[in-house]
Amino acid sequence: MVMKVYSPEFKADAVALYLADPSHTFEGIGKDLGISRETLRNWVRAERARHGGGSTTSTEKNTVDSPPTAEELQAENEALRRELAAVRKENQKLATERDILRKATKFFAQGDDLVNRFQFIEDHHRAWGVKRLCAVLEVARSSFYKWRAGRAARAARERADVALAERIRAVHAEWDGTYGRPRITAELRDDGERVNHKRVGRVMRKFGIAGLRLRRRQVTTVPEPSATPVPDLFRRDFTASAPNLKYVGDLTYLPVGDGEFLYLATVIDCFSRRLVGWSIADHMRTELVADALRAAAATRGSLAGAVFHSDHGAQYTSREFADICDQLGVQQSMGTVGTSADNALAESFNAALKRETLRGARRYDGVRACRLAVFRWTTRYNTRRRHSANGQQAPIAYEQRSATLTLAA
Repeated sequence: MVMKVYSPEFKADAVALYLADPSHTFEGIGKDLGISRETLRNWVRAERARHGGGSTTSTEKNTVDSPPTAEELQAENEALRRELAAVRKENQKLATERDILRKATKFFAQGDDLVNRFQFIEDHHRAWGVKRLCAVLEVARSSFYKWRAGRAARAARERADVALAERIRAVHAEWDGTYGRPRITAELRDDGERVNHKRVGRVMRKFGIAGLRLRRRQVTTVPEPSATPVPDLFRRDFTASAPNLKYVGDLTYLPVGDGEFLYLATVIDCFSRRLVGWSIADHMRTELVADALRAAAATRGSLAGAVFHSDHGAQYTSREFADICDQLGVQQSMGTVGTSADNALAESFNAALKRETLRGARRYDGVRACRLAVFRWTTRYNTRRRHSANGQQAPIAYEQRSATLTLAA
């Protein structure tokens, strides 16, 4: 309880109310106004003293000016002691709350989350008690006790997350830090781990594990104005019902050394996303893309009847490349000039290759390092790297499984 402070107006009105009727008593008026008899008596005495007594009845003079009896003084002193005790108790309570908040301020320096409040109460309840701490921190006691009851389950979940993070790191490291949540989830499931992609993503975020991000692409398509127009037979449909029917290809740059470049030409099967042919050189002449197409023909045995889709780069629109397509029985298809989405499958392949071999670097260490990195990655791409379009299977495994299902049917 806090000692009340009354305004001068309230005191004046209280005295006037008492003096308005000789039948009024200190006890009665005090109860009506919520003040003690002794307090009202003092106000009336002070008011009479200021006015030098004035004209009063004998009853009022006897009531106001007569000295208080021993019993009245004792009662007044007792009331003052109770008020003083209440004020001291309130001050002690405020001091305790101040100490709690002062300590909590340091505890919550990294964030004032509800879980942090629960933990603070758990750590300090022996010093101040759960009830007081919950009141000061504005937390429901039932919520705190519920949180405390789940402590064992949270600890078990934390241990499980740590163990899963170690397995995720192992897969992440095996693939040079390039695998993200979907491929890591598929890898763990193949190893017998019963886990969904949401939990894998949560644990990866929690422990700071992430796949590589796409880098800004560089334009390498240089159209040849005099080229004969070629129709777009794909219309952005990069699916195929069987292998060796539809292919996409592209030419991309590979930065090496100090300002030098190698160039990579690719041929990718739309059915399985398998890289069936590729060629790398230090030039962008037509023979580079021609070598990649011939390599694809060697891998498949024949490309007769297949459709090959590319952009409008000068190498693909050249007469020389058209002749090679005719020799191999390949029909050409091209997307719109300057629209990368019309050859999105090949663009995505190039982005993934550079992202996962450069791993944040701007250039390869040299020509030899570049060739070896591309060779290793393209081989693993076909044999082991999981692809979302294949249900997280590697391209060759997807083709083999599809062939098995076809024979079984």
